[in-house]
Amino acid sequence: MPAADNARGLPTWCLFLVPVLIWASTWHVILYQLDSGVPVLTSVGWRFLLSALMLAALARQQGASLKLPRHAHGYMLATGVIQYAGNYWSVYEAERFVPSGLVAVLFCLMVFMNAFVAWLLWRQPVSRRFLAASSGAVLGVALIFWPEIAATGARPNAMLGLGLSFFAVVAAVIGGFFTIVLTRRGLPLVPVLAWSMGYGAAFLLGLSLATGKGLRLDLTPSYLASLVYLAAFGSVIAFTLYYKLAERKGPAHAALVGVLVPVIALVISAVFEGWQATPQAVGGMALCLVSLFVATRPVR
Repeated sequence: MPAADNARGLPTWCLFLVPVLIWASTWHVILYQLDSGVPVLTSVGWRFLLSALMLAALARQQGASLKLPRHAHGYMLATGVIQYAGNYWSVYEAERFVPSGLVAVLFCLMVFMNAFVAWLLWRQPVSRRFLAASSGAVLGVALIFWPEIAATGARPNAMLGLGLSFFAVVAAVIGGFFTIVLTRRGLPLVPVLAWSMGYGAAFLLGLSLATGKGLRLDLTPSYLASLVYLAAFGSVIAFTLYYKLAERKGPAHAALVGVLVPVIALVISAVFEGWQATPQAVGGMALCLVSLFVATRPVR
């Protein structure tokens, strides 16, 4: 696991590309969790509990104290409940009612939400070229998933799925900014993430007990391997690098990670699950990649 201090020396393209590749692969790895019979609520709780323990061990290895100011725990509790519990649980539940492609497109809107909140809080500007190119990238993702999106209206409870998806996006934005606020105040990232994910895990597992789902854990190799991968790579490494990217380039640029993730995820799906690209999907991928290239070019 990379230390947050070591991440400072990584090139920006690495801070961008590594989370993209990891989170794209988690789309496939999550299938091993969904097929296990363990309730989604419980699986996500186990994931973030393991992530919190890994981050705590990483903080100790770095010599960073897990003892943080009392006022920070309010932010970290809110982050855990909103981002790591509410966001992830809502995404899993939303995909019961709407296609995953629609959820992916809605998450692309984080680019504009992050840009707006960063401007509101810190007057952090973004260029018109960035906004135009980001819009092209989101349009490319929409083209990729257009057949799924067009069929959404025929699904029962589609509006519920849409509402859950939008809630998940807003939760991700709010939770992300709580973390950025704490790190901008000088608190070390790894302990902040450890506490936040720990609070999220406690909330999810407590809710799982309260709703009668219990604390079931599947001990099959496929479930345990996917759980460790999602915790170590999908949570610890990816979030650490993502927030370092947000610190270096701003929250709006960091959110472009979420635009490229579904494109790479479909390539992985083509290899492992037999997904076949249509000409429209290929065109959408091309538009997304070109737009991302333009959006991430440095301003002269």
